[in-house]
Amino acid sequence: MKTTTTGRQAEAAVAEYLVANGYKILAKNWRTRWCEIDLIVQKAKTIHFIEVKYRFSESHGSGFEYITPKKLRQLQFAAHFWAAQNDWEGDYRLVVAEVTGSGFENIQITEVE
Repeated sequence: MKTTTTGRQAEAAVAEYLVANGYKILAKNWRTRWCEIDLIVQKAKTIHFIEVKYRFSESHGSGFEYITPKKLRQLQFAAHFWAAQNDWEGDYRLVVAEVTGSGFENIQITEVE
């Protein structure tokens, strides 16, 4: 299976999980020519910008380990860009969702700073 297809399936699994837990999906695979965000969701008055990382197993490291300082800066830039573009002045959070398992069944959500 292609990594793009697998990544999309992992993103869909995270989106389903979030909806089941009271989040509203605002955007999937939001992109500009400068940045991208896998999922943008809202719960109450907070926007969550989510980077999804899939690993079949953790034998080569967890998805969280693949969030490098550079990737975190890119996510921060994209979140600021989206907030400015959408006149969002409320709270927002940067989040990593790690998905593991052949059926995308294990999802861990962690807020990052």
